[in-house]
Amino acid sequence: MTEIDATPAPARRRPVRARTTWMAAVLLAGGLALTGCSTTSTDAATSSTTSSAASSSTSSSITDAAAASTTDATTTAQTISDTAAAAEAFLATLSEEQREAVLYAYDDETKTTSWSNFPVTFVERAGLNLTDLTVEQQSAALAVLEALLSDEAYQTVTAIMGGDEYLLENSNSTEESLGQYYIAFFGDPSTTNAFEVQFGGHHLGINATLDGASGAITFAPTHLGVQPAAYTDEDGNEVQPFDGIYTDAFAFFDSLTAEQQATLTSGEVSACAPGDTCDFATGTGLTGADLTEEQKQLLLELIANWAGMADEESTATTLARIEATLDGTVVAWSGETTYDMSTGDGISFSISGPNVYVSFQAQNGSAGADVEGVTTSGWGHVHTIYRDPTNDYAGSVTQQAASGMGGGAAPGGAPSGGAPSGGAPSTE
Repeated sequence: MTEIDATPAPARRRPVRARTTWMAAVLLAGGLALTGCSTTSTDAATSSTTSSAASSSTSSSITDAAAASTTDATTTAQTISDTAAAAEAFLATLSEEQREAVLYAYDDETKTTSWSNFPVTFVERAGLNLTDLTVEQQSAALAVLEALLSDEAYQTVTAIMGGDEYLLENSNSTEESLGQYYIAFFGDPSTTNAFEVQFGGHHLGINATLDGASGAITFAPTHLGVQPAAYTDEDGNEVQPFDGIYTDAFAFFDSLTAEQQATLTSGEVSACAPGDTCDFATGTGLTGADLTEEQKQLLLELIANWAGMADEESTATTLARIEATLDGTVVAWSGETTYDMSTGDGISFSISGPNVYVSFQAQNGSAGADVEGVTTSGWGHVHTIYRDPTNDYAGSVTQQAASGMGGGAAPGGAPSGGAPSGGAPSTE
């Protein structure tokens, strides 16, 4: 089931040049990397030298936060500690008014209403808009992400953001939300108590709950999207934000026998949109019980693109829970059967089981974000959702009412649900 991305199209395009370069400038100023999965290698030594020189203009607290996350954390405790420290460094750059705007009580119901895959012009996000912050504050905000995420996940996330910036600069889109990202904290960042980091915009929605007391990190629900499929960054490198996900998806698909592939593609791909109250029915398709051990590991590697965005220990813990019920997990697939973005309209798949729900949906439309010679539909316009059926967000009916996606029409008169994505935060 493919749903419609309900991006509006105002009659007149707004000027964009003034704010299209903020992210690249901030990443350099903070000593942070924007690389993604590119087909052209970057000069790591030159990049390191440039970042080091640029970072001297930032405050010591920001520099310290960025430096703490230059090496991937390997344990849950280290990720929680690094993220809490980076969050505190970011908060230290804010005014009292800004701190009040970005900090929420841990159980504030806004946590269940401010997450969506719709543009921020449709569904209001929590916290502060990075475009309203100074370069120093923007750098500190991105340092929180770098502390939270593994290098690979951080590269994917910043590549997604770079794609939005690319569309803002080069496409025909009149969507005001491109290039806008919000950050919020629910609960005080701490190594002992639970808190949540919420970050995102249209093609990105990270909800990370970090609980030092129980030593756990979860990213459910999280929305990762991409548009376009590939773009050229300011250094002339071709960036493909979802190349890693596509590679893992087809590694799994290609490992299957012809009979297994037939079962896989005969199933119904499901979608569970932001306002949906989901029963997480597994549906039809290929079950985990029908897979070999090698195929199960390839499926887990695919799931890790969403469930394993932090350190090695957190990823191993989450995947172990999913693996324990993998025999009862169902995978369905539709669309192309080879990884060749020059043909067809891309792929859609869903993975639904007792401990995991992933929906990957190609959008057969560009939503007006057209760039000549660039793929902005199908392969190049994808919305995905990761949710945890055992720890899904509370108050989904409230979330529906707040987001206008509880049935009937979504904002702007489009069909409800939009491009498939997730719900609201996973803690209750």
